[in-house]
Amino acid sequence: MKYTAALLGCAVLATTLAACGSSSSSGGPDPVVIRVQGMPPATDKPGLAQFKQMVADFQRNNPGIRVEGSTTTYDPLTFSAKLAGGRVEEVIKVPLTEPQGLIARKQVQPLTAELGRWAHYKEFNPQVLQPLTDGSGQVYGVPQAPFAQGLVYNRDLFAKAGLDPDKPPATWDEVRQAAKQITAKTGKAGFVHESKNNQGGWQLAMLTYAHGGDIEKDAGGKYVAAFNAEPTRKALNLLKDMRWSDDSMGSNQLNDQNDVIKRFAAGEIGMYMGTPGTYRLAKMTYGMPDTDAFGIGALPQAGGNATLTGGDVYLVPKSVSADKATAAVKWLLFAYAQPAYDVTAAAERARQLAADPKSAVGVPTLPMFDAAQQAKIDEAIKPYVNVKLEHFKPWLDGTSALTLRPEPPMLAQQVYAVLDTVVQAVLTNEDSDVDALLARAEADVNAKLATAQR
Repeated sequence: MKYTAALLGCAVLATTLAACGSSSSSGGPDPVVIRVQGMPPATDKPGLAQFKQMVADFQRNNPGIRVEGSTTTYDPLTFSAKLAGGRVEEVIKVPLTEPQGLIARKQVQPLTAELGRWAHYKEFNPQVLQPLTDGSGQVYGVPQAPFAQGLVYNRDLFAKAGLDPDKPPATWDEVRQAAKQITAKTGKAGFVHESKNNQGGWQLAMLTYAHGGDIEKDAGGKYVAAFNAEPTRKALNLLKDMRWSDDSMGSNQLNDQNDVIKRFAAGEIGMYMGTPGTYRLAKMTYGMPDTDAFGIGALPQAGGNATLTGGDVYLVPKSVSADKATAAVKWLLFAYAQPAYDVTAAAERARQLAADPKSAVGVPTLPMFDAAQQAKIDEAIKPYVNVKLEHFKPWLDGTSALTLRPEPPMLAQQVYAVLDTVVQAVLTNEDSDVDALLARAEADVNAKLATAQR
């Protein structure tokens, strides 16, 4: 599949597009009210303004529906209890780790019939719908800004270390060598691996896929841990060697994504695993003073020829009534599908975002629709692109050759939490025993999986 530049940022649009479904005919003083997650926080002023305008446009075209935005974000510690108790909105936003489990537990509604009424439904990229689909082909949601992981790197530090900024490492052996060179020449951390808030396990999954392994596997119709095997063992020993033998990972090992991007924006980190979208965080949130330093390549490989794909998805809980579910699908198509498809809408969104000097217009992501439609969108937003697309070219070129692998299908966040402890031990204890750590983690994860699949 060819990956082309698409507008990343707010997945919402101030537009006067016609609604994706027919307007409500109920009228009267009591419209159907739906609460929808996905409203940007107050700190994202451009995104929040667009969201509010989009709500107004939607309600104008659907007078029988009222939308109430929610800034609630996914919290793995409280989400399950809230969902089971019916204390969630009519439209929920979750990471791509969650849909398969929610579908299997029948906690969300199939939306295929409603989605299928949209004229462009069959033009969706099948890859972005696959994680939202059950075994019978029923689709349960709409994705937002799907992504594929790569290797983010500081082009300035590469140049100072005598490395070619236009040729990022393609293998993990090359990453290790580049990290040593960056540290030796600049004194900065050559490579940093996230390790807390479930993100250590998440990034270990990326490394495992790149080494040809799995985090979970299906064993007789139930999922069990698969990471206590050679690919994950090699990945952890690579981290251990880089941390303790090479001393190329710096002194601060307890980091999540925000910590890493903040340090990267300050020029303190040479490389980390991330997506093109982290450019926006580095620039807009952490004030990266020289955005020309941002570069990204495809995820380096060690026999797996694969990378982790993900993103956020919007679903409708099973408990939502039929009339509200119908309204919710109209909102999802209007808010996330139609703007991603419509060329005029894409150009208008790009124009509006480009008016903000802090914006990042044109950052590549995975295409929501087929290649023909994506090419039209790229051409439409071209006048407003304010990022150096050539700095994303290694990711665009390299990712198209990799297999896109979704996150573990069962209890992914809980699995990541267990694997966090493994990553932290490797990065903070020179005498850590990788085999013993994996064996304990395997037993812990299998117990959690068994309980969840009774």
